Amino acid sequence: EFGAILRNSIALTRRVMDVPPEYEILYTQGGGHGQFAAVPMNLCPDKDAKATYIVSGTWSSRAVIEAEKYCTPTTISSINEDGSTFTTFPSAERILAEHDPDSKFIYMCSNETVNGIELHRLPVFDDVDNTTVPPLVVDASSDFTSKPISWRKSNVGILFACASKNIGHPGITMVIVRKDLLGQANPFTPGFLNYETNILAENVWNTIPTFNVDVIGIMMEWILDQGGIEAMEENSIAKADLLYGLIEHSNGFYGTPLDQASEYRSRMNVPFCVAGGDEELTNLFVVECWNRGIVGLRTVTPFKQGIYLRASLYHGVSYEETVVLANFMKEFAALHSISKDVGETTVVSTTTMKPASPDSSCVDFAIFSTSPTGVDMALTLPKNFKPNRYTKISGGMFVPPSLAPESTMLR
Repeated sequence: EFGAILRNSIALTRRVMDVPPEYEILYTQGGGHGQFAAVPMNLCPDKDAKATYIVSGTWSSRAVIEAEKYCTPTTISSINEDGSTFTTFPSAERILAEHDPDSKFIYMCSNETVNGIELHRLPVFDDVDNTTVPPLVVDASSDFTSKPISWRKSNVGILFACASKNIGHPGITMVIVRKDLLGQANPFTPGFLNYETNILAENVWNTIPTFNVDVIGIMMEWILDQGGIEAMEENSIAKADLLYGLIEHSNGFYGTPLDQASEYRSRMNVPFCVAGGDEELTNLFVVECWNRGIVGLRTVTPFKQGIYLRASLYHGVSYEETVVLANFMKEFAALHSISKDVGETTVVSTTTMKPASPDSSCVDFAIFSTSPTGVDMALTLPKNFKPNRYTKISGGMFVPPSLAPESTMLR
């Protein structure tokens, strides 16, 4: 029965993330953009209500644009002098000094995926009674379950996380809301976005994605089996350190927008450029990665393409797979850098990667009874693609990237 699956998934989440009893856990639809609207609609009874938004990158910038439809936001921005890039977060002291005291909430995104910056711990306002500071609303879509949350010390009112990064499949968003914040919604809030409506209906006011709920429960069990949040954080640190270390020791062949001294380098998303952003070498790097089954470094989104690729190190990417990427990066730099010297590193395995064998990455589709007709039987798939008898594949699904792609980075 789905009721049992739902209760189990919620109970496991509460256990994994140590969610206090004064918080409700909801499963919603609409993704992060849905919550960009839902948060102000649930906490602000009308458009004159005030809120403070910490703007630290692409996603918080989009959130405040949406919020302007439903409330009156004040922004505290960490944008750089160039007017377009972000490499830091506003400090807790600055937030305390500049937030609107009449705000219904203070909003922040704890990991800005596009910009590669992460707040590794939520702010705690020292020597201040948190009841005098507006509740914190956190978009934790891309770093949820990768580190502990200080629910009470940071005065968290709402935390939401899209499932597709670390806890499951796209199509479902987890919302954790403190009970005392319910009952303040704008009367025009749609029912499926209204937190109180859904809590009173025990999370089934409408039909939520049932399969996705089950997958989140399975992911929470897996996290517990790995050793819990402490183990997840240790693994995230190890993977990120591996890539940042290689970048730092590449004698400038690879670069990243955040310098080594930064405390905000993201563990989830490592942005890097190839040879200072050289277009030809960058495109060659992407193609050769694809030939080795390394994908997702640059894909199509609404954002402009810059010089940076991005390695996303979510839970689905193991440390061993991160080593594969690091080894290839080292090999590529040795082949294409002018000095041919990419430095020394002790963290990367010395195993040399070899190009993917055509035989190992081609599949005879005739053996799959459910494969669509008209598929090119010589279609080359990514090296690590594992089809089975239920696989349905179309001819354009795995077309190799063009040497001059019109694409951008994915969140």
